[in-house]
Amino acid sequence: MSQKQDSEIKPGAKVHFIGIGGIGMSGLAQMLVAEGCIVSGSDRGIDQPENQRILNALRAQGIKLFPQDGSYITERPDALVYSTAIEDDNPDFVVAAGKITKIHRSQALEAAINLQKDKNIIAVTGSCGKTTVSSWLAESLFNSGIDASLLSGGLVNTFTNEKNAGNFKNGQDNYMVFEADESDKSLLNYSPDYSLVLNIGTDHYSKEELIEVFQQFLRQTKKGAVLSKEVYDMLGSDCVRHLKVILFSGELNTAHCDQNCWTLSDYTANQSQVSTTISIRDQKIILPLPAPGIHTAANALSIYATLDLLGINTTNIATAISDFKGVWRRFDYHGLINGAKIYDDYAHNVEKIISSISAAREITQGGVTILFQPHGYGPLSFMKDELFKELERSLESDDIFCLLPVFYAGGTSSFVPKSESVISDYQNTGTKQYKYFDTRQAAEAYLKENLTVDNTAIVMGARDNSLSDWANEITQ
Repeated sequence: MSQKQDSEIKPGAKVHFIGIGGIGMSGLAQMLVAEGCIVSGSDRGIDQPENQRILNALRAQGIKLFPQDGSYITERPDALVYSTAIEDDNPDFVVAAGKITKIHRSQALEAAINLQKDKNIIAVTGSCGKTTVSSWLAESLFNSGIDASLLSGGLVNTFTNEKNAGNFKNGQDNYMVFEADESDKSLLNYSPDYSLVLNIGTDHYSKEELIEVFQQFLRQTKKGAVLSKEVYDMLGSDCVRHLKVILFSGELNTAHCDQNCWTLSDYTANQSQVSTTISIRDQKIILPLPAPGIHTAANALSIYATLDLLGINTTNIATAISDFKGVWRRFDYHGLINGAKIYDDYAHNVEKIISSISAAREITQGGVTILFQPHGYGPLSFMKDELFKELERSLESDDIFCLLPVFYAGGTSSFVPKSESVISDYQNTGTKQYKYFDTRQAAEAYLKENLTVDNTAIVMGARDNSLSDWANEITQ
């Protein structure tokens, strides 16, 4: 970040956000308010009902909101914060030309993190699970009596109220937990005190490129790190030699882990109980879990390891972890259709989609129906081949994978591939059941005609908050 840009983000500065209703932008906006900035924002969906849960909380914090028509210019902001999704001809951009410093979201976040100089900064990263784990870690700290600050990519149920959207918490103690994003490599902007790296998967870059990114990120970490054994094996030891390190394995009974690697020794999931047993230095600790899925057990293990790394060893640490109340749109239960359970999930890359399907199967006697709305043409193009391979391995005979039309949130796009062409390829090549629905109404009609009490259906997709509302509506 240049010195000029850095000088624009400081207490008392006027900062305007383009697309302030987005999950990342709204959290950062609230963080700058807490740091004494005067914040305003605009959004394409300022009048859409599904966005009001976030926008109303921003208004309650004194953030002035505008339509995305350039009218904010009357506030004479010092800086304009934007994301990659904003086009060059956006009206808020046009009126700012030559008048206001433009700062990318990742740079503004870097400046905001740098304002937390008196806190231990804990970065949670990885290709999958970082929103849930960063939120869960902050809530576990809170349940342990430590009021940590949090910046998350999800709305944490415990921290959500009329004045707080739930993706930012202004804690009073000397810890700050935040989600470091690899999707735009912005995690390389930070030098946290502690890092938690969950996994390396296929989402925005090749694994080879991501390995280099995470290696550099860990070299920039100052004090300690928690890594999955899989990540450690990929990255090697050179990038963490200067750190205190704890390894964990999310696989059951991992034979190749030694005393320095925390493991899962048992996992139970059914319609009445979900729990795991973790093995730590010859101790076995039973943890009730807030949701199904072996990935949930692995996440809990990583959080326990992080608390240990931080030196937080309260007697109620297991309870503090187990009492997590969850994150909005992370395997949220909405109700029933014909006795079948309906869930909503933010899953949007290969690993998350497969993990969500696996979690649903653990509590389902019959088939699982997946309704996935891709969150952009670029992401669908990047993931479609790998997703097909994993679906062919993971789907069972009664499962059905369905695509809805691609959600377009703006930005540069070729508008290909379309969902219908992807499903056509899957049907022509694959051995499992694949369907395409051109409207949500058609998908809803299919569910109501075909689901039975033994089934589970999951609505999946990122960026579009109306998916949660839809999942709720179809169960009424």
